[in-house]
Amino acid sequence: MRSLPAKAPLFAAILAALTLAGCGLFPEQKDETVNWSANKLYAEAKDAMSEGTWDKAVKYYEKLESRYPYGRYAQQAQIEVAYAYFKQGESASAIAACDRFIKLHPNHPNVDYVYYLKGLATFNEDLGILGGLADQDQSERDPKGMSESFDAFKTLATRYPDSKYTPDAVLRLKYLVNAMASHEVHVAEFYMKRGAYLAAANRAQEAIKNYPEAPAIEEALFIMVLAYDKLGMTDLRDDADRVMHKSFPNSEYYKRGLSKPKGPWWKLWN
Repeated sequence: MRSLPAKAPLFAAILAALTLAGCGLFPEQKDETVNWSANKLYAEAKDAMSEGTWDKAVKYYEKLESRYPYGRYAQQAQIEVAYAYFKQGESASAIAACDRFIKLHPNHPNVDYVYYLKGLATFNEDLGILGGLADQDQSERDPKGMSESFDAFKTLATRYPDSKYTPDAVLRLKYLVNAMASHEVHVAEFYMKRGAYLAAANRAQEAIKNYPEAPAIEEALFIMVLAYDKLGMTDLRDDADRVMHKSFPNSEYYKRGLSKPKGPWWKLWN
């Protein structure tokens, strides 16, 4: 057997000493907030919010709630955490914080604001940098976020009609109805382009059934006319065409087909 070098025991001893020293070489950073009062934590968190250092604010608010869960600042800290996550672009965390607050404090005087904040966080959760650069229509994105945002705003408008946040929520509800209808029509148009005419007609019909007042219904009716014509379903085609002419007698779709007009209707906040 090959013998160990003469200096091996020395190296082993040094390694053992370093292992035992361990934390002594890399001491843990002291928590500066350890002796802070609830008032001090809240004040520092508010300062961080004012400066836009959202991650720092979240840290202070979470420490405040953890250390003083029954104090007068605890509930407000939960709301502020949700807002800080929202401003930081952490939509999933903001939504989770809103849901937690609503569950814990369903009758809180500011719960209307929390529903509004949840709606905003879900409303914007899939925009991101690339979405903004691409100037993407929300109706062309995953509808899950739109549906969740709609539910939050609808709850706010229904339960708290006198809330100061309700007028904007109602405006966004109208936008979301249009966006969800447009999403259905985008899918129907996708099927049309690929020759799946029955699927296109069915999807357009769903849009009309679920969102009868949305602007996208005009295109949905036109898709139904085209799809039924391609399928040779002349009775259904003629029925859809009659409704189309009655509802939109001067429709541009008869002139330009399914090509998109300039100036999208959905640019309300850009």
